[in-house]
Amino acid sequence: MNSIRKPAAAGASSRLTFMPAAQTPPASERKWYKGNLHTHTINSDGDSAPDAVARWYKEHHYNFLVLSDHDFVTPIEGLSSIFAAEDRFLLISGEEISPEIGNKPIHVNGLDIHRTIAPIVGASVVDTLQRNVDAVRAAGGTPSLNHPNFRWAVTPAEMGQIHGLKLFEVYNGHRGTNDAGGGGFPSLEEMWDAVLSAGREVYGIAVDDAHKFKVFGPEYSNPGRGWVSVKASELSTEAILSSLNSGEFYASTGVVLENVSRLPNELRVYLEEDEEDRGEEYTTEFIGQGGRLLSKSFDNPAVYTLKPGDTYVRAKVTSSNAAYAWVQPVFAGAAASR
Repeated sequence: MNSIRKPAAAGASSRLTFMPAAQTPPASERKWYKGNLHTHTINSDGDSAPDAVARWYKEHHYNFLVLSDHDFVTPIEGLSSIFAAEDRFLLISGEEISPEIGNKPIHVNGLDIHRTIAPIVGASVVDTLQRNVDAVRAAGGTPSLNHPNFRWAVTPAEMGQIHGLKLFEVYNGHRGTNDAGGGGFPSLEEMWDAVLSAGREVYGIAVDDAHKFKVFGPEYSNPGRGWVSVKASELSTEAILSSLNSGEFYASTGVVLENVSRLPNELRVYLEEDEEDRGEEYTTEFIGQGGRLLSKSFDNPAVYTLKPGDTYVRAKVTSSNAAYAWVQPVFAGAAASR
């Protein structure tokens, strides 16, 4: 096995981009918080009550959770009085706004919204998506595009036209969301690179989209399959959403990172030290314009410095046990358009 060496100065250069220096606490004051941004209860099409869902995530050592029922904001005040704990567990209000145009589900999560937003159907896919993103922003929330390949609803060209959209699901744990693409349709990763290559600043999240908490198996939409790990100054709604909006996080299906350093024109990925000696091996791929593989590394940390002609670089870490982590892009020069 590779011996994972913990760098002596792992935290020394971990200041991330897209945050004003005055608002960015020292690395020693920021922590990684694990959370799920998309899940369901019996208030829409889940099989369990909100308290059972919150309990599952807290007992499985998540730090924050968004309850995103279809077209309904599940109240979190009572749940928070039971489950919330300072710097340990946080509930964030949300909704999966679920319009359809034709047979295409254009679903948008509204993170940190506190009133139900009725789905808006526009004149086209782009118009529908933009109107619902705008509605989330108007309500003071953060929008995220859900499962764009579900019934092949949203193309890369359509997603690339949306303003005010910073988050989309590069991984969805539901078994019907066609993450890998096929039949001429791009995978969610290929979609991400197409949008980034067009100059849009979009970050990829991983989510459960869990509906089933009472029965488990590969055929069910169960919890625990995809999450985000967010680097923030504290476990609060404001801090978590600020980090999500500025790319200070990675998405994962099982790979845990020690740290990520997104400096101007450089990306560093630190793997977590293998304290249990599981013999797991890791490959870090650095990916750029057009989805092109820029570099492959087996080192810890894995480092890529942007070269002339590079417009952005993102990273994907793959474990020998087929788990993944996706690290948010660094852009050459000025940030991409919003």
